[in-house]
Amino acid sequence: MSGAWLYEHNVDNSARFVLGTVGANPLICVGVNPSTAAPGDPDLTVSKVMGFAERNGFDSWVMLNLYPQRSTDPRGMHLVHEPALQEENEQHIAALLDGRPLTLLGAWGELIATRSYLPQLLAGIVAVTDASDCEWVSIGDLLKSGHPRHPSRAGYALPLQRLDVTGYLRAIGV
Repeated sequence: MSGAWLYEHNVDNSARFVLGTVGANPLICVGVNPSTAAPGDPDLTVSKVMGFAERNGFDSWVMLNLYPQRSTDPRGMHLVHEPALQEENEQHIAALLDGRPLTLLGAWGELIATRSYLPQLLAGIVAVTDASDCEWVSIGDLLKSGHPRHPSRAGYALPLQRLDVTGYLRAIGV
């Protein structure tokens, strides 16, 4: 699953919008926020996404996030989101999808509760992905808390299964 890299970030690399590999059938993972991963230098989360993509018949993978601000700990993200970053993130996602009905992996775990603005940012991303008729999946069943599992805490034996992301948003009050 090697190939050309996708790497879209802002000028000072304090925000990353897209990281992945080029392919016709990518598994597109949506996490909370980017950490240190870069082309050729995956972190644990990206390594697990790569493994799930390969084991489930995808020819490539892409890592997106609810909020593009780089932080090694989600508690280091802005206390109030920057609308310009949100808008730029959604523009990158729309350009990546380009109207294609791709598979998106909900992979934020309980980290979505780290910042109060994250559920609303997810709703904006879902609106973008709905325009392309994308399918959402999760790794195994939802957690007891009702959130989709984070890849770094998931075993490869767990299947990818349909995620009703609209129902999920309703359940968390968005």
